[in-house]
Amino acid sequence: MHAGPPLNARGRYYHIDCGPGDLAPYILTTGDPGRARRISRHFDRITLKRHNREFLTYTGVYHNIPVSVMATGIGAAPSAIAMVEAAQCVQPATFIRLGSTGALQEHISLGDLIITTEARRDENTTHYYAPPDVKARVHPQVLAALKQAAQELAAPYHLGVTCTTADFYAGQGRLVPGFPTLEPDKVKRLSRAGVLNLEMEMSAYLTLAAVSTYRIRAGGACAVFANRITGAAAFGAKNLHAIEKRLIRVGLRAVEILAEEDGRK
Repeated sequence: MHAGPPLNARGRYYHIDCGPGDLAPYILTTGDPGRARRISRHFDRITLKRHNREFLTYTGVYHNIPVSVMATGIGAAPSAIAMVEAAQCVQPATFIRLGSTGALQEHISLGDLIITTEARRDENTTHYYAPPDVKARVHPQVLAALKQAAQELAAPYHLGVTCTTADFYAGQGRLVPGFPTLEPDKVKRLSRAGVLNLEMEMSAYLTLAAVSTYRIRAGGACAVFANRITGAAAFGAKNLHAIEKRLIRVGLRAVEILAEEDGRK
């Protein structure tokens, strides 16, 4: 019986179509393949591109730093698949999620960044890897790098707890015609508890990094595309890419900060 993840006909890991040497030690992740492409355009050069199913990967160089970006599709389940297979390709590895999110506090504006400190595991994927009492916390070095990057670039940001859900609609308390929602007051409950935002991937990276026997750091930031309390939303707005560009710049600057620190060590 094969002792590791399955391989495809090219000898690469089955889902991400990558193998050892294909990924850089700094890996930016996003659900959206379009965002992965836009991140890769900031690289000084691209040395690899792979696309299989929903997984889109670019590896290249940014300011003399080897870096990869991976699109994983929506949700904790494909994020975990990508992380498990990517960790077989490169060690040590740093994963930084750059996503979009809905804010749960009235004072958070569209376009602000939410830098997660800890994620509530309101999805079922990570419970196959770790018991419920394991906390999904950001690695302190990644957290510090994202915070410094946001400050340097004058990007408005908030630090706090994220809730990662398994579903965009009922899982996030949305009332949608034709489908029941078992917890219509979920947004209010989380907001009262001080949770900053809802999204669908962060806890996968943080939990798997926490329990892995490999040397893995993980963290992330999300750009606010909607405020679930005020009802404000940027979906389809002309400034959506400007909001995303701010997020990308902060993520890439965080990679630079981490690489500088790692180089000194």
